[in-house]
Amino acid sequence: MRLKPLACVLLATTITTQLTACGTVFYPERRGQISGEIDPGVAILNGIGLLFYIIPGVIAFAVDFATGAIYLPDARYSLEPSQLQPAIDADGKVDKSKLQAILHRELNLDLQLDQAEESKQPLPSHIALLHGTPRA
Repeated sequence: MRLKPLACVLLATTITTQLTACGTVFYPERRGQISGEIDPGVAILNGIGLLFYIIPGVIAFAVDFATGAIYLPDARYSLEPSQLQPAIDADGKVDKSKLQAILHRELNLDLQLDQAEESKQPLPSHIALLHGTPRA
């Protein structure tokens, strides 16, 4: 009789892990991408879900494609937030000259930030251009 509760726990754990999309769980920083090369590791893990359970595997692929977590990041234009932190002062304002220096040093981009505006929320037109949905 002790095997029945153990079997229930194992079954619940298995179903829960298969219902989650691998890319969304392992790489949450990738969410929001709209295209790119597909990460073979995430695709294989989602495929394993298809082998054992069809519905959770399909859900895993759907979630990863919908969130963009299945795509490899484009390293050419990627910066971690910690790399941009020196450009932000104690009041939370962005120092444009420091930001320009960081972008030049890390990405070899010469961007003119003289007329750049800081915004806390993206405009709906910018979101529409990215074909994305707003996230909190």
